[in-house]
Amino acid sequence: MATAGAPRRFCRCACFCTENLYVARYGLHVRFLGRQQLLRDYGPILRSRGCLSPEDFQQLIAELEQEVERRRRLGQESAARKALIASNYRPVRPDVYAPLQDAVLAPEFRATAEYSASPNADLGGLLKKLETLSEEKRIYRLPVFTAAFCGALLEELGHFEQSDLPKGRPNTMNNYGVLLHELGLDEPLVTPLRERFLQPLMTLLYPEYGGAPLDSHRAFVVKYAPGQDRELACHYDNAELTLNVALGKAFTGGALYFGGFFQAPAEMTETLEVEHVVGQGILHRGGQLHGARPLGTGERWNLVVWLRASAVRNRLCPMCCRPPRLVDDEGFGDGFTREEPPTVDVCTLT
Repeated sequence: MATAGAPRRFCRCACFCTENLYVARYGLHVRFLGRQQLLRDYGPILRSRGCLSPEDFQQLIAELEQEVERRRRLGQESAARKALIASNYRPVRPDVYAPLQDAVLAPEFRATAEYSASPNADLGGLLKKLETLSEEKRIYRLPVFTAAFCGALLEELGHFEQSDLPKGRPNTMNNYGVLLHELGLDEPLVTPLRERFLQPLMTLLYPEYGGAPLDSHRAFVVKYAPGQDRELACHYDNAELTLNVALGKAFTGGALYFGGFFQAPAEMTETLEVEHVVGQGILHRGGQLHGARPLGTGERWNLVVWLRASAVRNRLCPMCCRPPRLVDDEGFGDGFTREEPPTVDVCTLT
């Protein structure tokens, strides 16, 4: 048993190296244990999407094996990149790295979080302060950052992008953007945003998730531009809850679309489309199926924060839907812990 005050060790589930491997060429997430399993489980759908020859299949196997190896090394390599960036990178906007100040937050966001933390707050009162995009799907929107802060953050991100320092992929589907913990923005920006503002808001809005401590996160900025990523296939997030904030720049297209919960993919036939508004954030459950329509023109940058509650995921991994098989990892890992806080009954979550 961990001693009082000892730091909790965050972990990932071993399924990270076998489940939900994304094959962009065929627009498919797969489970990969080996050649025979892949052929047995996905042969027909792969053929229907153009994987026709033995050479096609062998190329796919090679790509999946490479992705598995990348995932195995991910934590250590990310920590090494963070250390290298901390030693060598000189920010163009050092003010972005200052501890989170209320002035960079939209007044509406501060007021909403303050209300959520007040003794008499209730869901009805909170919903009056949000834009409800879908009552059924429980998707909401509200201003988060000021336009000035969005501009400053974009300036810093663009400066880092132009540097020759190594950059990690934001996630397995986005190839362009920045991992905020590698850039050193987790501690001053994202952690206080989660603890001071998002925790009380999410506790009211999604009590089955936010009622447990949101004790870790994964935060990244994704970039969509011509010649780079232009759209995002349907997926669900490895998170209990998600905040997605549009930072800019000037762009057309790229709307988010939402279907049903991941356990009912047939509901994707009834989608909700949401246009981005700079500075405003969309709140949704991580398990909500969603994607992004193709970018039209310009560049689109979004800050995405995956909010995780170890009390929920310690019982059931959201990616393999089994009790997690814990593997030690760097930083917040994937939000699982060996020293469990009180658990939440996941049977009530859907």
